[in-house]
Amino acid sequence: MKYVFMRLFKNLFSIGKISEPINMSVLGTDMHSHLIPGIDDGSDSLETSIELIKGMKEMGYKKLITTPHIQGEFYQNTPEIILSGLERVKRELKKQNIVMEMEAAAEYLIDDKFEEKYKSGNLLTFGKKHLLIEFSYFNEHPNLKQYLFDLQIEGYKIILAHPERYSYWFRNFRKYEEMKDRGVLFQININSLAGYYSGEVKKMAEKFIDEGMVDLAGSDMHNVFYLEALQKARNEKYLKKLIDSGKLKNAML
Repeated sequence: MKYVFMRLFKNLFSIGKISEPINMSVLGTDMHSHLIPGIDDGSDSLETSIELIKGMKEMGYKKLITTPHIQGEFYQNTPEIILSGLERVKRELKKQNIVMEMEAAAEYLIDDKFEEKYKSGNLLTFGKKHLLIEFSYFNEHPNLKQYLFDLQIEGYKIILAHPERYSYWFRNFRKYEEMKDRGVLFQININSLAGYYSGEVKKMAEKFIDEGMVDLAGSDMHNVFYLEALQKARNEKYLKKLIDSGKLKNAML
């Protein structure tokens, strides 16, 4: 009886897990992180940046495209600030003989200042004019559809960061379907699959995978807590399901 109970207990807590952690070399590239020190809510020092990069290298990543926040009010970064910060990180990697391919773009918040930014034509992109955007966590911007239309006319390939975290759309799934109909790519945070943000966010990320709506998987790496969560997320069966789907485009970047 004791054996049966222990087996049931073990099975209860292994639901959704796989026995061996996924080697992230199958993804190759991470395209969402905050690894340039001191310019947003990500890494707070060069030492932290190197620690995070080393941790991701150990998981199997070969290339990191780091994407600092650019927001109208809080993080008023420019391409010059970001690219100079990238060079600082790359110099330190070289100094420590750490082999990791590094690029930089940005994560743009769709806010009242965004129109001014994209009309300047000075947006930081990666891949084949891929542009990473995020929404407010409180509400949809009233000019969202117009912004998306304008960007796509200019040839940008829009990637929506962590769609599973916009709770105001959870009960209106058609909003997500409209984004996909418009050709917007979806990038989920891998940590969402481990319940890092909430159980509700985890369920939404899993739903996107079940519906075949996920194009990219990102770490959204900010700090050591994200790194620890990413290590745990490598044992999630939904991450394996996503990778096995053959839909992910990370390796193409």
